[in-house]
Amino acid sequence: MLARPRVLFVTDLAYQAKGRRYCDEDIFLSSRLRDAFTVALCHPLDAAGLMDAFDAVIVRNSGPVLHYQEEYDAFREQALARGTRVYNPLNGRGDMAGKQYLLDLTAAGYPVIPTVDRPEDLHLLPRVAQYAVKPKAGADSIGLTFAPADRLAGLAYGDILVQPRVDFRYEVSFYYVDDTFQYALHAPDPARRWELEPYEPTEADLAFARKFIGWNTLDHGIQRVDACRTPEGDLLLVELEDLNPYLSLDLLPEQTRDTFAAGLTASLRRFLEG
Repeated sequence: MLARPRVLFVTDLAYQAKGRRYCDEDIFLSSRLRDAFTVALCHPLDAAGLMDAFDAVIVRNSGPVLHYQEEYDAFREQALARGTRVYNPLNGRGDMAGKQYLLDLTAAGYPVIPTVDRPEDLHLLPRVAQYAVKPKAGADSIGLTFAPADRLAGLAYGDILVQPRVDFRYEVSFYYVDDTFQYALHAPDPARRWELEPYEPTEADLAFARKFIGWNTLDHGIQRVDACRTPEGDLLLVELEDLNPYLSLDLLPEQTRDTFAAGLTASLRRFLEG
């Protein structure tokens, strides 16, 4: 392994996200990685043109790729063709590959919000007052709408998913580096998704999250398992973020934040040695 590997840190420091400051998080992480690596920051639109000069590319808070889908697809294609080391690796099965995983997990019987993408499968969903309709290529709730049952048959299927609108008590997120749990945060108020507080998971909670980490089979990388707690007390998967999950590091105690940065550094070292 090189004494000081060169890492291209992909981020959009100017991206505006509701309730989150992407730039602060990436300034912190890149500064910690600089202790072990030579780090250069670049905008996602510049990554394909710069990556050949680096030993690895780490994709962090680069914003929803649907805003630059053509350029992102070209980056993926070139990185795979050249054997570029990209962290997270590009073989993730979660949001990195679109929303197909919600259909796959539903069909496989995993504890996920039931999801269909064909009108002939609507009968498989529970009967509720409203249904969530979202684009398969969506992110950050972009394009999310709600519809009553009598409007579902008339939707333009092909690029959309339909789920029951779940009545939940709160949302909770579990954060991992590789297959190691780091911390959890939850949003006590369902109407305020990004007003998060520390959460102490139970063994059952961690077993739930671990099912999806295992299913994704990523050897390296940062993952966030988003779930909702139903009124009955069950957890259901909302999203499996494995592309560029926001980490809400600013809400963590200093020690937890430092532990995460150290875990990321160690993971990236192992990735480069593999």
